[in-house]
Order: sequence, then C-alpha cells, then structure tokens
Amino acid sequence: MADTLTLFTSIGLSEQKAKETLKNEALSSALKDAIIQARRTCGASGVDKAIGTLLYSMASRLKDPKRLAFLSDGIVQCKICTELQLAAALEFVKSHPQDPINQGEFDEACGVGVAITPEQIEEAVESLIKKHKEQLLKERYHFNMGLLMGEARSALKWADGKVVKNEVDLQVLHLLGPKTEADLEKKVKVARVHLFKRKRENYKTEGYVVTPNTMDLLKKHMELTGGQIRSRFPPEPNGILHIGHAKAINFNFGFAKANNGICFLRYDDTNPEKEEEKYFTAIRDMVEWLGYEPFAVTHASDNFQQLYDLAVDLVRRGHAFVCHQKGEELKGHNAPPSPWRDRPAEESLVLFDRMKKGLFAEGEATLRMKMVMEDGKLDPVAYRIKYTPHHRTGDEWCIYPTYDYTHCLCDSIENITHSLCTKEFQARRSSYFWLCNALDVYCPVQWEYGRLNLTYTVVSKRKIIKLVETGVVRDWDDPRLFTLTALRRRGFPPEAINNFCARVGVTVSQTTTEPHLLEACVRDVLNDTAPRAMAVLQPLRVTIANLPEGSKSDVRVPDFPANEAKGSHAVPFSSTIFIEQSDFREVMEKGYKRLTPDQPVGLRHAGYVISFQKVIKDAQGKVVELEVTCCSSETAEKPKAFIHWVSQPLTCEVRLYERLFLHKHPEDQSVVPNGFLSDINPDSLHVISGALVDTSVKRAKALDRFQFERVGYFSLDPDSTADKLIFNRTVTLKEDPGKI
Repeated sequence: MADTLTLFTSIGLSEQKAKETLKNEALSSALKDAIIQARRTCGASGVDKAIGTLLYSMASRLKDPKRLAFLSDGIVQCKICTELQLAAALEFVKSHPQDPINQGEFDEACGVGVAITPEQIEEAVESLIKKHKEQLLKERYHFNMGLLMGEARSALKWADGKVVKNEVDLQVLHLLGPKTEADLEKKVKVARVHLFKRKRENYKTEGYVVTPNTMDLLKKHMELTGGQIRSRFPPEPNGILHIGHAKAINFNFGFAKANNGICFLRYDDTNPEKEEEKYFTAIRDMVEWLGYEPFAVTHASDNFQQLYDLAVDLVRRGHAFVCHQKGEELKGHNAPPSPWRDRPAEESLVLFDRMKKGLFAEGEATLRMKMVMEDGKLDPVAYRIKYTPHHRTGDEWCIYPTYDYTHCLCDSIENITHSLCTKEFQARRSSYFWLCNALDVYCPVQWEYGRLNLTYTVVSKRKIIKLVETGVVRDWDDPRLFTLTALRRRGFPPEAINNFCARVGVTVSQTTTEPHLLEACVRDVLNDTAPRAMAVLQPLRVTIANLPEGSKSDVRVPDFPANEAKGSHAVPFSSTIFIEQSDFREVMEKGYKRLTPDQPVGLRHAGYVISFQKVIKDAQGKVVELEVTCCSSETAEKPKAFIHWVSQPLTCEVRLYERLFLHKHPEDQSVVPNGFLSDINPDSLHVISGALVDTSVKRAKALDRFQFERVGYFSLDPDSTADKLIFNRTVTLKEDPGKI
C-alpha cells in the first residue's frame, strides 16, 4: 500500500488525492498499470506532472482496459497532449473495439501532431469578429459571446480552449472598449430591485420582532430622519482593509447612495489591546480612495457612557447578570450554565459598578446577557475587564463592551435604518433584535449578504502578520497581497475594484472568485486611462548602420493610440536603439513574425523598417548586439510585425508579480497539510534591475500608471527616487490562460 501511494505521488498527485484513489480498487489498479506502462516507454526521463495528470484522467475514464497500454504510450510519447485530445482518444477506442487500431485514423481523429499557432487563433477569431461585427456593435456585451466561442472552437478544433477564449475576450474588448454602466446595468438592476424593495418596511423583515412599543419607536425614528436611508461601514481598527472589505464598502455606501441616503464610517473601537492609530488612518484613506465620502466619521467609543447606562438599565430589567466563570469555560457552544445566572439584579448592579471602578482583576468578572443566540450559544458577554488604556478615552474606562452588545445599540443611537453585514453574522441577528427590544430602543433591521473571498490568497490579519514576520512579504502593502493598500501600490485603479464588486454582485451565498476576474476589471479601466510608454525589460542593443553616428530626432508617440486626440509625447530616436531580446531570432521558427536574418520588422511609431545585417556575440556565444539598416516604412514592403524599442532611455527596476501561493486554497489542510506558509510560490516576485524605459515617464509621480506597449500595465512604486525609478507590474496585457 505504501509503495503504491509513493507511485501515485510520483506523478504529481497530492498525498490526499493519492489516498482517495487507493480507496477505489478499480481506479487504483488501472492507474498503477498506466504508470508502470508509461515508465517502460519513457525510461529514465520519468513521468512528469503534466503526463501524470493525463494518465490519471485516462485511467479514471477508460472503459476497456485492453486499450490502457496503447493510450498510456500515446500520452508518454506526447501524441496525446491535452484533455481535448484525450477525450477524442477515449471516444475513438470506444467506437473501434476491434484490433488492430488503425494508427492513421486514430491520429487524424485525435489531432495528433496538429499544432495551432497563436497567429492562427488570432486570424480565426478576427474573421469571426468581422462576421458578427454589426451585431456586436449593436448589442455590445449583451451579445451572446457563447456563439463566438462555439464558432471559434469549431474552426480551431485542437486549439487550447482557454487560449481561444482569451483571444475572443481581447478582440471583443478591442472592438467595444471597456464595459460601460449600460453594459452592466441589467445585472446591477436586478440586485438593487431584490435588495432595496422593502426599504421603508423594515418591521416586516423576516425575524424582526414587533413589540407593543415598536411602532411608536419607528414613528419617532421617522420624525428624526425624515424617512432617510442610513447605513454604516463599521470596521474594527485592528488591521488593514482587504478586497472583502471593498465589497462591504461598496454595498454599504452604494446602498445609501442609490436611495439618496447617507452612510457613516464608524470605527468599532471596543478592544484597546489591538487598536492602533495607523489603522484608523489607513481605513479612512482606503474608503476615500475607493471614492466614498462618509456622512460622518464616528466611533463606538463616542457612546461609552450611554452604552454603560443602557447596560445598567438592562441589569435592572432582569436581562443581564454579573458572572465569574473563566474565559476558558465560556469557549465553544457547550459551555456549562452559569451558577450566577439567577443572582438578584441588585447584586449584579453592585458588582457591575465594582467592575467599572477597577475592583476586579481581568477575567474575574463579566456582564452577560440572558439570551440564547441562533447558533445555540448561551448568555453572550456584554462587558469584560481590560486594564489597557484606550487610544481615545485613555484610562477613563477599564470595562469595555463586546461586539454583540455594542453593534446594535450604536446602530440604534445613530438611527441607522439598515445594518448590512456578512452571512456569518446571521447567527447574531436574533440577539441584535432581542437587545434593542429588551431595552425598548429603536431597532434597525439587519440584512446579511455573502462575503467575498478570492482564491490564491489569505486575508486573515493573523496570517498576514505571519507572512510579514517570516519575511515572505515586506509589509501589509506588499503588491502580492490582496489588502487594499497592496492593490493600490500594485497599481489597481479604485474604479476597477468597484467595478469588480458590481460584477460579483450581492447575493446571500458566499462568493469565492478567481483573481483573474478582478484583473480583467483592472485591464478594462487601464486600457482607457493608462497612457502608453515604451519599455524594454530584457534589452538587446541595436546599431542602425545607415544612420549617421550621433544623429537624433524626436518621434511623437500617442498617449492613447485608439484616440490620438487625447495627447502624445516625444521620445528620442537615434542610431542606437534597444529592443527586447525575444524580438530577435537568429534561426527562423515557424510562425515567428519578428526580426530574423531573413525577415525585417517595423519599429512602432518611428516610421522605419529595420533589416538584419550582422550579429555580435560575447565569448560565451550569447548575442549582445545587432547591426541593422533601416528604411522608411512608406517605401518598404509592409513587415509582418512592428516591435517596440527605446533610444537614449532611462534605466529602471521592474518588479514582476505572480500569485503568492501555489494552490487555490492555501488554508485548506486537506490540500496543503503543512499549512499556508508551506505553500508559498518561490517565483511570486521577479526583480529586473536593468530594464530600460523611454524618457516620457521621467516626471511620473508615485502610483502613476502606464501601459508599456506589448509588455503590460505598470505603476510607479513609492520606493522610487529621482535617480532610480521602480515599476510594479499591475497586470499583463492579456489574461494568462494558465491562471484560469
């Protein structure tokens, strides 16, 4: 059993997946035979993960075991390279049960040896876009994109579907531009109708408790507010906001705005041990960065005296008591009942006053509410003792209210109409209503929605601190994180984050989303807002032999080639330029369109076509310089491609970011048994110190964004100085199909 487990993990299966496979006797036997057969065929080179994945897929789907050796050989010999080819192969052997298999027919049916180049995909999609152009322009993003994909897949049977989709999306974006509010309207409108339809009938909300005083309290509330919608965003000031908070900010502020209401920014500052001034500042900074202005900035601590007075009233009414059970005893949902639950109210009042005066040690006494929460938890704590100075009230208080006590009462005090919170707070809804009604104060309504989660990241404050402390990331704003400060530093526009939240929408169910959907929103915005520049990350020196040495002219480069009316900038052009190393091939390859000894190439914006003359290599045989000649693009035959270049450039540092984690769910112990710190992607940051960029970016300010033509979108990092520019790659120009 152990040997078989080792065999399965050797082809790239996780230990968990291998153990699950062993439980299935038929699959385990087939996979074992497939691996042994593959090893016979490939010999010492072994079975890599890509082959292993196909072998597993084949073994789990093959109905006729006599074809196992034939298909295993096909996979190892790279005749069957994709899931699409494997599906065709399985179908072929199913429909051809007789021996021998006709190899020629099999190869044709399964696309063996067929290679679809990026150029073929581009041309096929271009033809389809042209065919449907009129309808696309009319319907824009409401057009049935599945029709395009279906036709593209038919025309490109053996192409990678993800690459085809990427090309379709790119060409549609090029034709239509970024999505407008009208393009998104249908989806957003449905959400608003569903969520906002009962805004003036809170007392009819499911679970809302109507008491004999409810209507009088609502009447007074309406008189004070004039029926105005009021929401609030109530973060704890003990950490930096992340992408999930962006959804909460958009929902709370957006809900108020959509209904001509107001939204408060309220700091839930009831735990002085974890709160720091830098978090207060950073939270407000991020709210305003996303484009929202709070009606007022308030603090739970503004109401400490009123909250204390209400707690005294709660004890008098017989709904709270002072308890001496220890914190360890109260953990979980099966805590023993408190022996002090029925102590007289007068006794609890005296003890609560002694708590306030500092006559008990921390943990020696708490004030608890007499109620059962929806999740079954009994008598939640309302006040606890903490001898830690508060950042706003100093040493005035040594007892502090809990979230369960504070939240609904601060909402009531501020006359909030809608307490919008994530689904995990549903278990506290009954306590929210109970406490307001127990004290006979105005009771807002609580609505829950599903929180937003992203794959390939962690957002827990504790885990981010671990990442910082272990040196995996530099700080909370490391661009590989999904905190809002990190996304800003990476160059994500706030509009893109807001658009992403709108696209995800508001649902009751929890949403787990791929980062590439957020990145698509970023591209939509930057395509229209990031001015173009030219940068070369891996430079190759090129000398233009038929231009006089020292000659120099200026070339006008449009900031936005699709709309030249938006401005342009000048860059120098001389007899020495630099191009990307990848834009030259000494040996011509099929489908390659850029510079080779036999193939000229155009220079973007310069009006020149260059032709190869000579290659210069160093002692190790590496190409270090080219000599070329140039002629006007007006007289030359049109080249197959135009490449970017720089001349008399600035040297800069470029930081290229990839996913921080290797697995989608780094916190899932079944996938990453050794914990999230063991799942770090070693290639999540690649620093290029010798990149070159044109002089148009010389006066850029920190966080300014650019599109480096043919390279990607970049943002100037705050670490930059006048002598050293540092650019963070925000996103690539195209979505990487491998990330889907």
